[in-house]
Amino acid sequence: MKKGIQILFSAVLIACVFSCGQSKSKTVDDATITDETEKKPNIIYILADDLGYGDLSSFGQEKFKTPHIDKLASQGLVFTQHYSGNTVCAPSRSALLTGMHTGHTPVRGNKEVLPEGQYPIPDDTYTMAEALKEGGYVTGAFGKWGLGYPGSEGDPNNQGFDVFYGYNCQRLGHNYYPYHLWSNQDSIVLTGNAGHKKEQYAPVLIQEKALEFLETYKDSTFFMYVPTIIPHAELVAPEEVLAKYRGKYAPEKVYEGTDDGPEYRLGHYESQTESHAAFVAMIEIMDSQVGEIMDKVKALGIEDNTIIVFTSDNGPHTEGGADPKYFNSNGPLRGVKRDLYEGGIRVPMMIKWPGKIKPGTKTELVSAFWDVLPTFSEIADIPVPENLDGISFLPTLLDNASEQKQHEYLYWEFHERGGRQAIRKGKWKAVKYKVLKNPNAPFELYDLSVDEGEQNNVAKENPEVIKDMERILKEARTPSDVFTFDQVSF
Repeated sequence: MKKGIQILFSAVLIACVFSCGQSKSKTVDDATITDETEKKPNIIYILADDLGYGDLSSFGQEKFKTPHIDKLASQGLVFTQHYSGNTVCAPSRSALLTGMHTGHTPVRGNKEVLPEGQYPIPDDTYTMAEALKEGGYVTGAFGKWGLGYPGSEGDPNNQGFDVFYGYNCQRLGHNYYPYHLWSNQDSIVLTGNAGHKKEQYAPVLIQEKALEFLETYKDSTFFMYVPTIIPHAELVAPEEVLAKYRGKYAPEKVYEGTDDGPEYRLGHYESQTESHAAFVAMIEIMDSQVGEIMDKVKALGIEDNTIIVFTSDNGPHTEGGADPKYFNSNGPLRGVKRDLYEGGIRVPMMIKWPGKIKPGTKTELVSAFWDVLPTFSEIADIPVPENLDGISFLPTLLDNASEQKQHEYLYWEFHERGGRQAIRKGKWKAVKYKVLKNPNAPFELYDLSVDEGEQNNVAKENPEVIKDMERILKEARTPSDVFTFDQVSF
């Protein structure tokens, strides 16, 4: 393995430092962090799970407020045309961490590995965490992984993260009172959740470790990746938060789930009689945790040299009692999670970087998850990996629009529900569904400059655009032996 024993050893070493609370340690992999490295900005990347484009009050949500995230938006740059890596969890994260879209990234779909975990990112994959680690950053991940079962080559400790705490498996991440979480290579049994007990709410435990990481490495240069599980899947919040919203979101939606038996808390969602109230309570928890991270960074005296990013991994979900229609979670956009219409893949994003980004600004730059790796590489002054699909948006962050390179196109593929593909090129958005049944299915075409909600298919009126989209489709992807479009030939 390319990382093997050395990385495992370093992960264990840092885990010991982390758990023992030796906050003054500045040694990682036997290399002392230099003064030059310390001048590089810290990076915090917070990734919500299934948060829709319209689920923030700063993005138009009217039924509840997200004051801390709104504050972050007001202090930085808001991206209004930013896209996730995919319309479901694992491939979206793979695109983020590898800088490649789903026509090239190694994990292109949700592929389960029993009893716990998902198909791993291959050992020879070069990830964002590895790039930043080579640039002198201490790297930590806190939340949901989903890119390699425990101990596999895709395990976070084997993909560049010095410290990991949370759910390795995104399926088990459906449950908010799990029986265990992972601390690096150790499975931490949560005795407070034994049987049907609900005493240890996972997002709270994970947040505690994230804040500890900040405290421990405040004198170093760090990259902290926070893929929270909120607000995905089972809708559940501690009573003290849920009680604030009980009865305020009538008519309530009742969801009947799995409340006992051999599959209980193994990925199936529990029942919820107050789905609307529970959803808002979970959003409050997530919003408050973003505020806690911002406050901690300020209290530690590192705010001026810390970049904070907030975004979501895909559009709003409909599982476990979730009701995106009631909350208008996709805002003006069409579609939800698992769609390749805008509502499934366009996500809110905001970036705060004191002294570099003008507060309260917005950009319509068309960007995507695969742009983040080259952007962070450039910010950290480390070589940008070759053969990426991403383009650094650092010029946009620094208000140098004239220097900003543009994508020729963005591409997505989704391997479930009959197979789906989409392309964004300039103002045009092409969507093709059920490609497994009919590889030659016609494209739908939308002019997003006048039809953001994708209501008017103008394919027949624009044959030359469709011809160009077909050309792109043939060159946008390379075959995968694992994630195949079984019947499709391009």
